Amino acid sequence: MVLSANPTTIKFLQQPTSQQWLEQALTNLDTILLDHSHCERKAAGVALNLMFRYPSYTKLVRSLTAIAQEELEHFEQVNEILERRGIPLRALAPPPYGAGLNKQIRAKEPDRLLDTLLVCGLIEARSHERLGLLGAHCPDLELAKFYRALMASEARHYGVYWLLATTEFERAVVDQRLEALAAIESQLLATLHPEPRMHS
Repeated sequence: MVLSANPTTIKFLQQPTSQQWLEQALTNLDTILLDHSHCERKAAGVALNLMFRYPSYTKLVRSLTAIAQEELEHFEQVNEILERRGIPLRALAPPPYGAGLNKQIRAKEPDRLLDTLLVCGLIEARSHERLGLLGAHCPDLELAKFYRALMASEARHYGVYWLLATTEFERAVVDQRLEALAAIESQLLATLHPEPRMHS
C-alpha cells in the first residue's frame, strides 16, 4: 500500500502523513470513527468560540457561522454511522496534537487572533489530507465513500481560515507565522501516538 496524498498540493502542510498512521487507522476503524465524531464536535465549538470572542469582525462571524453549521452536520453524520454500527459514544483521551498546537497561540491580541486562525487552518488541512487517505485506502466501501465526500468541506474550511488571516493581517506576517506553526505541526506528528486517532 502506497500513500497517494501529496502534502505539496495541500496548503499549510510541510510533511505528509506517515504510512504508519494509515496502517494504524485502518486496523482501528471503530476508534477512528469515534474520534472523528469528537473532532467534528470540537471543530464546531472552535468556530463558535471565535464568533463569541470576536463579534465585531463581520466577515469572520459570517464565515465561521457556515463552518460551525457544516461541522455540526458532519458530527451528526458520523454519529449516525456509529449508531448503525453499534459503536457507543464515549470519551477518548485526546492525543497531544491539539494541545501542542494550542500552546503555540500567543496570549496578546492581535497575535492571538492570527495564531488561532492559522492553527485552525493547519488542523483542517491535516484533516483534509487524512480523510483523503482514508477515502483512497479504506477497504470498507461505505466509509471510503463517506471520507471522500467530506474532503471538499475540509478544503473549504482551511481555505476560509487562511483567507480570514490574510484579510486581517499583512501577507508577509501571515506567511512567516504560518511557516513556524506548520513546522511545529509536523513535529507533533513525527512520532506516532500509540492510540489511534484522527490526529495522532
